[in-house]
Amino acid sequence: MTEKLEVKALAADILAAFEAAGATRVDADILLPAETLLDLYGEDIRARAFVTSDPLRGEAMLRPDFTVPVVQRHLAGGNGAARYAYAGEVFRMQAEGSDRPAEYMQVGFERFGGDPAEAEAEVFALFHAHLAPRGLLPVMGDIGLLRSAVQGLSTNDRRKAALLRHLWRPRRFRDLVERFRVPAPGPVSYGNADSPEIGLRTRADVLARLNALEEERREPPLPAAEADALDALLELSGRAADVVPRLRDIAVDLPALGAAVDRVEARLAALATDGIDAPGLPFEASFGRTSMEYYDGFVFGFTHPGRPDLPAAATGGRYDALTRALGGGDASPAVGGVIRPGLLVELEGAQ
Repeated sequence: MTEKLEVKALAADILAAFEAAGATRVDADILLPAETLLDLYGEDIRARAFVTSDPLRGEAMLRPDFTVPVVQRHLAGGNGAARYAYAGEVFRMQAEGSDRPAEYMQVGFERFGGDPAEAEAEVFALFHAHLAPRGLLPVMGDIGLLRSAVQGLSTNDRRKAALLRHLWRPRRFRDLVERFRVPAPGPVSYGNADSPEIGLRTRADVLARLNALEEERREPPLPAAEADALDALLELSGRAADVVPRLRDIAVDLPALGAAVDRVEARLAALATDGIDAPGLPFEASFGRTSMEYYDGFVFGFTHPGRPDLPAAATGGRYDALTRALGGGDASPAVGGVIRPGLLVELEGAQ
């Protein structure tokens, strides 16, 4: 009971600080419509959502996250610049044998609109001010780097789409890169197209699939220089000051990276303006690829160096693609993050 009170008190303090930074306090229903929202969450959250059904409302789920309903609220009120803050419980099933709670508190801050680099720096600096004094260490990355690299590859749209679909599945992504970098085998016989229809797929479906397989077989392999550059990008980590020149080197073989690297540099400059030691920040190009799939640009997290067994106490990032999906194609540039006060209390109690 005492720990729960501590968590609620800390959540209230953080929420008040977010409000003092200009955010409007908002809330979200605990029970949310599942049919639409589940498609917007990543595979991890979909697998861990508590889903139920109602004869009148249809399929519903306990709130696994605040960001999606906050975006919906923002879009319903217009598409201008805004800041929001919130605090409340979220619900996620845990793996078998885990002692982590299925219900826990989140406190969040979301910013819509404004200069992208300045908005990202503001959110990061706000979280840094709360978490760095508690001994938590930051790390940042940028999903936009990998997205830009993939979109600029010298291969067909089908392969690019497959790679983009698996950005958040590192092993599958690497398997695809390895498959695309080697020449396809020689002609393959797929049987007689005039064979009788069997099962639920029509002859047209089968023929379309056969044509796609043949088109894939004829596609030239991914150039070795591009595949090697992708590998180098995925493995890139270090101090931000050291990473940027290496990104410029990788961009020689992946020119589509150029604009994304410019955004990284603009963000670091904005962070320095906000008083953050930007050159010394840890940067990992692959960071964030196993978290929320709606992040599509800048990502960050804060962890405790002495407790690698615990999840990040705070995470966040940019999610323009999510606002585009919810806005019917019109994006409302957005960046935000959440803090788990329960983990902060647990860490303090263990010291």
